[in-house]
Amino acid sequence: MFSTLTVTLLFVAQIVGTQSIYAVKRGESLTTVGARSGISVRVLASENHLGVESHLKVGQVLKLDNRHIVPAIDGVKIVVNIPQRMLFFAAAGGTVESFPAAAGKRSWRTPRGDFTVLTLETDPTWNVPPSIQEEMRSQGKPVLKQVPPSPENPLGKYWIGLSIPGVGIHGTNQPGSIFGLVTHGCVRLHPDDIATLFSQAEIGMPGRFIYEPVLVVRVEESVFVEVHPDVYGLAPDPLETIVEQTRAAGSFEMLDMSLVQDAIRKRDGIARDVTRRR
Repeated sequence: MFSTLTVTLLFVAQIVGTQSIYAVKRGESLTTVGARSGISVRVLASENHLGVESHLKVGQVLKLDNRHIVPAIDGVKIVVNIPQRMLFFAAAGGTVESFPAAAGKRSWRTPRGDFTVLTLETDPTWNVPPSIQEEMRSQGKPVLKQVPPSPENPLGKYWIGLSIPGVGIHGTNQPGSIFGLVTHGCVRLHPDDIATLFSQAEIGMPGRFIYEPVLVVRVEESVFVEVHPDVYGLAPDPLETIVEQTRAAGSFEMLDMSLVQDAIRKRDGIARDVTRRR
């Protein structure tokens, strides 16, 4: 169930993920299931008529919908869409692998822009930046200057260093934090996913951090939109974006505006079919 999501790219963006059912395993929670599958706890709870604090039972069946629109990948190998909390990797054979990710919180943002991969490290040592040391101090926590490789290292087993100073893509010792905007600017992946990406990454590989809380795609005779909260407050009105993009693509007349408005209202981060059906 929780394998890498893959889609073949032709000439337009497509959709990864599925609608499925999942049987809860021992020790799992809404947080861990949502983090691994790329669904927010709020949405996962709502779709299954549960409260966000609900405890799950072994064998309990959950409905999962983790469909996500793949943003345009032009001339780069790695794309991280910050509000979408997804990393996309253009792999060999014309496929794109996608991974739920954690990115920078509102007060410590992941920067937008292009980057290249500068370093690839296994079992990295975390040299704690002075700014994070100060945060530890202000929160009354022990102030750490360096964390060696260990299960307590928040970088996990793999570090992909980037040309953007102080920012990297790495694993984590807190898998439940994935699919959130919770970091100090870096991008975290689940330990299994960073291992997959690390095995294919190369020095000099180009990538891009983008900020697109609204995504639109036409798939054959259907139009899908995916709307996320604009946590950084950088994006235009979602309806304006959807109208502009569908008009440019010649698919505006296909929209059911009531479904579009519902997707905007929910901002649930799932690719929704908003096609008008006659």
